[in-house]
Amino acid sequence: MHFGLSEEQEELAGAVRTLVERRAGQVDLRAATQAARGFDEALWETLCGQIGVAALAIPEEYGGAGFSTFETHVVLETLGRTLTPTPLLGSGVLATRAVLLAGTPDDCARLLPPLAEGTHVAALAWADASGQWRADGSDVRATADGDSWRLDGAATLVLDAHGADLLMVVAATEDGPRLFEADLSAGVERTATPALDLTLQLDTVTFDGAPATPVGGVLTDELATLRAEATVAVTALQVGGAQGALDRTVAHLKEREQFGRPLGSFQALKHRVADLLVAVETSRSISWSAAWAAAQGDADVVRQAALAKAWCSEAFAEVAAEMVQLHGGIAITWEHDAHLFFKRAHATGELFGSAREHRRSLLPA
Repeated sequence: MHFGLSEEQEELAGAVRTLVERRAGQVDLRAATQAARGFDEALWETLCGQIGVAALAIPEEYGGAGFSTFETHVVLETLGRTLTPTPLLGSGVLATRAVLLAGTPDDCARLLPPLAEGTHVAALAWADASGQWRADGSDVRATADGDSWRLDGAATLVLDAHGADLLMVVAATEDGPRLFEADLSAGVERTATPALDLTLQLDTVTFDGAPATPVGGVLTDELATLRAEATVAVTALQVGGAQGALDRTVAHLKEREQFGRPLGSFQALKHRVADLLVAVETSRSISWSAAWAAAQGDADVVRQAALAKAWCSEAFAEVAAEMVQLHGGIAITWEHDAHLFFKRAHATGELFGSAREHRRSLLPA
């Protein structure tokens, strides 16, 4: 039994890290978040073209690389370490997995190849007015209009919807929830939602008789599985973010001097940093365990996702808060990145359910 990344997975993480660091010298994090689509499109094209990050978990028959969702998890953790904004979570995980879980082979053959290439970005409209990704549907209603379908209603917290080329929608029908591909040419309005985390692009999408094409049939357990897989993917960003915050904090404590000696030489601060290391390493372990369960199609993935999300959310929040404390006054300035890690911790802590919600879901019925 091997508890660690394979040589290929280590090389994958290293290749992503190298590209991100090289590109950061030209376009920094803040500039990327202010781009038209909320991310550095040149970096995304390179990540997809040279490494194929969007294709990793897509089967080869649909233009993908034929790996598992665990490889995508490795990439997300690497990107999370630098808070790099990309559409990988919204498009490469949420929308892509929705098509794979719900769609027929013909649906997958039509929709997935451009997503695997990275030439198209997809978004999934699902969360209801209260910001819940429900396993029984959404606030969007799909109505049959002869041989076609129309969508009405609204979805909130839609990741990367503003610049999406393809919009998938979870909608309620008379027979139960189904997945649809919305026609973006009519009846669709996308409104940006100001987010705490500048690196996450969220939108509210409103449908007013929008034409749509059904993808697959009525959904049964697929939405619960999809929500669990998306939850696990968020923990990858959290583990990466916690590691990035810890790395920067340790570097600061080694460089910053007080009373003629580095801050990191004080025993009390060593104890605090040791606690943060434990938080990061335990988060990585539980996140990888849940990611492995998701990649293997484990029947226990919903439970493992809840355990991982509850633990990783609180661990990342703790590390980010200590990052601010241990950096001192500079950490509360706009120019320093500490506040970006703090905001990412609290934003991802709510994404697909808070730690409290996930712990509650583990209680016996």
